[in-house]
Amino acid sequence: MAVEVNNTEMSSIHLEAMEKVQTPQQGRILAYWIAGLFLVLLLCLFLPWTQNISSQGMLTALSPQDRPQTVEAVIAGRIENWHIMEGAFVQKGDTIASITEVKEKYMDPNLLVRLSEQLNAKQDAAVATEGKITAMQQQIQALREGLVFSLQKARNKVEQTRLKMQSDSMDVVAQRTDLAIAEAQFERQESLYNQGLKSLTELEARRLKLQEAQAKLLSVINKFDASRAELQNARTELNSLEAEYADKIAKAEAELSSTRSYLYGTVGEVSKLQNEYSSTHVRSQYYHILAPQTGYLVRTLKAGIGETIKEGEAIATIMPHDPQLAAELYVDALDLPLIKPGDDIRLQFEGWPALVFSGWPGASFGTFGGTVAVIDNTGTNGQYRLLVVPDPEQEEWPDAIRVGSGVQGWAMLNTVPIWYEIWRQLNNFPADYTGGTTASAGAKNKNTTEKSK
Repeated sequence: MAVEVNNTEMSSIHLEAMEKVQTPQQGRILAYWIAGLFLVLLLCLFLPWTQNISSQGMLTALSPQDRPQTVEAVIAGRIENWHIMEGAFVQKGDTIASITEVKEKYMDPNLLVRLSEQLNAKQDAAVATEGKITAMQQQIQALREGLVFSLQKARNKVEQTRLKMQSDSMDVVAQRTDLAIAEAQFERQESLYNQGLKSLTELEARRLKLQEAQAKLLSVINKFDASRAELQNARTELNSLEAEYADKIAKAEAELSSTRSYLYGTVGEVSKLQNEYSSTHVRSQYYHILAPQTGYLVRTLKAGIGETIKEGEAIATIMPHDPQLAAELYVDALDLPLIKPGDDIRLQFEGWPALVFSGWPGASFGTFGGTVAVIDNTGTNGQYRLLVVPDPEQEEWPDAIRVGSGVQGWAMLNTVPIWYEIWRQLNNFPADYTGGTTASAGAKNKNTTEKSK
């Protein structure tokens, strides 16, 4: 009995010890939960994940003319009046502000009238000079024609004098013959008188004829010499006539050239005055600063009346009406080769509620679709700019968004397992570094890799 009691006591003691060393029920349940969570996490590693490139940016306009622009003063001036308030809607050509002149040169209120008078006076002077040039050209033409006529007249006179001299020379020859005959007759008469055959009266008559022949010969010789001198003078006059007319024509042509030079200077002054008149007329149109396009006057950069502004200084900012919005995003150079124009982009706008799962775009809420329209060829600080426009096949962008608001974008790439994406991120590999090698990536991964190449 004592042995049995001891055995029973020992069994109860053994059971109590066994109960104390057994695993508690809560610990077992926790172990099951941990194993289950580990299994779930392990299975989640094989779930599909859409690779993406995330970037930050802001809203802008696709066209440069639709982006906010400053309105600048073309000329320097002093603000006289503001016609538009900040935030007002303006049409293209509406007057924003009026300015007055500050340069002394343009302060004359009748400047355009005076410039017009100066211009008309110079134009009249140019017309008068052209008339003088025409008259001088006619004068030169008349001198040239007069030279031809005078030369012809002088040549005729030379020829006439030559013929006269030739006639006088024949008279000299004839008179010499008459003189020789008279001398012979006188000698015969004298011989006959010595022989007593002729009377003294007849001898004296023959001597008188001889003296007349000698005197006539001397007269004919003098006439011949005068004709020869006259011919020499006619030839000299012919030669001097060309020099005389050449001098007159040269003087007239020199005066003509001087007049033409004056005309060219006058024409240059006319052009200068026309340019000054046109510039002054155009400048007068810049006294009213106009809106370059339809939009909203966002902000005035100058205040008050009487403030002086410089040439090209901005006085206000205008936001064009109804711009074509685009998201301006920046990506790293590592991700740039994976993006091309036409790729899909998911966008989240600041101030617009959204629930984003970047790896599961189908489960995201509040994001909007877009397509890449422009990719810059040059980067800034290692980043490249993208311009993303709305995708016409997806939901429209909200009307409440404005140019300048923030935006975040995701470029959707390949679909890969989660474990591969974690491994890629840890190794800082590009999104499709091993694109196509993962079985779960499928055909889409392969196509995207080929496009990126």
